[in-house]
Amino acid sequence: MDTKLQLKNNLIETDVIIVGQGIAGTVLALSCIQKGYSVCIISNNELSNSSRVAAGIWNPIVFKRLTKTWMGDDLIPFAKQFYLFAEETLNVPLYTERQILKPFTELQEEQFWLKKSMSDNQYLENAIYNNYQISSKKTIISYSLVKQAGNINLTSFLNETKTFIVNKHHYLNSEFNFNNLIIKEDAITYQNIQAKQIVFCEGYLMAKNPYFNWIPLKPAKGETLTIRSKDIHLGNAIFNKGFYILPLGDDLYKIGATYEWDNLNDNPSEKGKEELISKISASITNSFEILKHEAGVRPSVIDRRPVVGKHPEYHNVSIFNGFGTKGVIIAPYFADYLIRYLENLSPENSEVSPMRFYKK
Repeated sequence: MDTKLQLKNNLIETDVIIVGQGIAGTVLALSCIQKGYSVCIISNNELSNSSRVAAGIWNPIVFKRLTKTWMGDDLIPFAKQFYLFAEETLNVPLYTERQILKPFTELQEEQFWLKKSMSDNQYLENAIYNNYQISSKKTIISYSLVKQAGNINLTSFLNETKTFIVNKHHYLNSEFNFNNLIIKEDAITYQNIQAKQIVFCEGYLMAKNPYFNWIPLKPAKGETLTIRSKDIHLGNAIFNKGFYILPLGDDLYKIGATYEWDNLNDNPSEKGKEELISKISASITNSFEILKHEAGVRPSVIDRRPVVGKHPEYHNVSIFNGFGTKGVIIAPYFADYLIRYLENLSPENSEVSPMRFYKK
């Protein structure tokens, strides 16, 4: 595809400026490109680490009530279609479908699972399995499986998209300076870049954005470990028992994640590390080597819904944020919605619009 980005009168002209290149900004950039628009990403990835720490798992189930995740029937097929497009565009494997192995500790859990699986919930395996030898010293007495789950290789997704944007469009690797932003009725100008639209995808740093700092955030710090162990036997499945174990191949596993609502920073803590070690040891094995310990802050909003739409005063200033722990599955669908909304091809979605907070 020929980019529309042009150099004119020392100005770089593009269709959309995207601020931030986490999961949200990356998905939005590729969605714009898919529809024929040129993009410029402005991002300093050292400011927020959550997307690079995340496992990229999608789960169609809310385990507490065994209900479908919000809009799951629409989100899952749309996300699959998008990530297959991303694989083809970036020429790198990204998308892996997996089952989630869910162990039970009580008979009531088994009975509740079977009851839910016989309703209209197509994501729950309608069976209980027994005696799975998950490590040399641990056997799962009973468990079942979640279907149509999986993960995205986020490291490749973020890195390869950045390379693609650098080569085909425009990428400014720096912290965004709001003093350099000029908003006019017919154009957005930032330094020597001119665009028709600007979209902010800053994660929890949205709190410092003077155009959207009125949106009530509820960010949560999460910590993960990457370990090596020859003693874990999961095959391709993701283990979930209040924490996850994601097989990465070659005896490597990603373990996560903790939740912390204070001390919001990207610094790994000894408390988070010990919590994860305790969970691994109690559920799976004591035989592992820690290779990485990472932390990031999830960009959640107080009502647990994303924030997608225009600024109440500026028609060419928008936000695409607040995806929390489900960004990989939610972002593709709502990136498509935002583009159609900005094209005046879709009505405003009040459930995700920033106006739901502005009115209050």
